[in-house]
Amino acid sequence: MLKEKIETDFKSAFKEKRQSELSTLKMLKAAVLYKEKDKQYQECKKGGDSKPVALTDDEIIGVVGAEVKKLRDSIALFEQGGRADLAKLAQGEIETLMRYMPAQMNEAEVKELVALAVKESGAACIKDMSKVMAALMPKVKGKADGTLVSRLVKEALS
Repeated sequence: MLKEKIETDFKSAFKEKRQSELSTLKMLKAAVLYKEKDKQYQECKKGGDSKPVALTDDEIIGVVGAEVKKLRDSIALFEQGGRADLAKLAQGEIETLMRYMPAQMNEAEVKELVALAVKESGAACIKDMSKVMAALMPKVKGKADGTLVSRLVKEALS
């Protein structure tokens, strides 16, 4: 399970005093814990038990993906502000987090899936983008950057 792998890597980084990796894994563990607490709250709100809730590997991948997206946004802002040092640190954090993501698809693979989704959904113009995205996102979730997918769908429908 992915959560155990994160915990094992955290302990290893702690023992070996790899500080940059350790801080990234602390942040990831906190994000996973927050998501578990939120899920527990939602279950309790629906009238379920208030017992602890564990996330599935897919949900953890979603958390990791969200953290990577935040870091990519930060890198863009750091570069705008002339803070290459902080951008480099954030890039290192992304590299650490990417170990917990499935293998990423390249642009050519995503283009193939976009073409297939456009054909299957019968989309003809940019107004049909939501149909294509709805068909496409389950296939690429966690495996491709959402902005890349969106850009390629827009190009295909233009």
